Amino acid sequence: MSAKLSVVTLDGPAGVGKTTLARRLAENLGLCYLDTGAMFRSLAIRLGPDAEELSEGALRDRCNRWTFTMQGTGMKTRLFCNDERIGNEIRTETVGMLASKIARLSVVREVLSAAQRSMGERFALVAEGRDMGTVVFPDARYKFFLDASAEVRALRRMRDEANQEKHIELADLTEQIRRRDAMDRNRAIAPLRPAEDALIIDTSEMDINEVLGTMLRHISINGGMGDIQAS
Repeated sequence: MSAKLSVVTLDGPAGVGKTTLARRLAENLGLCYLDTGAMFRSLAIRLGPDAEELSEGALRDRCNRWTFTMQGTGMKTRLFCNDERIGNEIRTETVGMLASKIARLSVVREVLSAAQRSMGERFALVAEGRDMGTVVFPDARYKFFLDASAEVRALRRMRDEANQEKHIELADLTEQIRRRDAMDRNRAIAPLRPAEDALIIDTSEMDINEVLGTMLRHISINGGMGDIQAS
């Protein structure tokens, strides 16, 4: 068996609170925070809505034009694309739908997975996304899968101060989230599902502090992070 990577993975569907929890978990553990969803969203904006129509060669060429890097640890970790910091411009449901579409393209997943693994080899980190524990970091030291009903997630998204689509109705947002869930769970490449060795946490009736406490206790009970420090 290969050695466990100094990586903690958080997987789950859209709107389940992965970003907030991953950042706070990284802060508590003193690790870097890798927002892989932001990588897909950032690339989706740059590729545009016609990415699915590109040939494999053209798509690979365009994907390779952008390089992702990060700086800092915990809550202060910052993700950059070609040295430009990625901000809240990616945090809309429209961009999220574009990201789900390009996530079905094998070239995109191959390029971004390679970039993510490279970061995992350089840094001790908390990685959040859709397939971190199943595909990108199967040898991660700790794995979590967060879930909640579509209705709960839609309501949380409506309350999210970073959300730029406040005008949308709750019912419409719930339906959008259900459609994204279907795309993510049923895609042929790296479908959304918990790793066999992941701790599954239903967050529907839990607040952020309760979920964070559950994860920290699980890590502590199972040996902690030892003397690992972020690079």
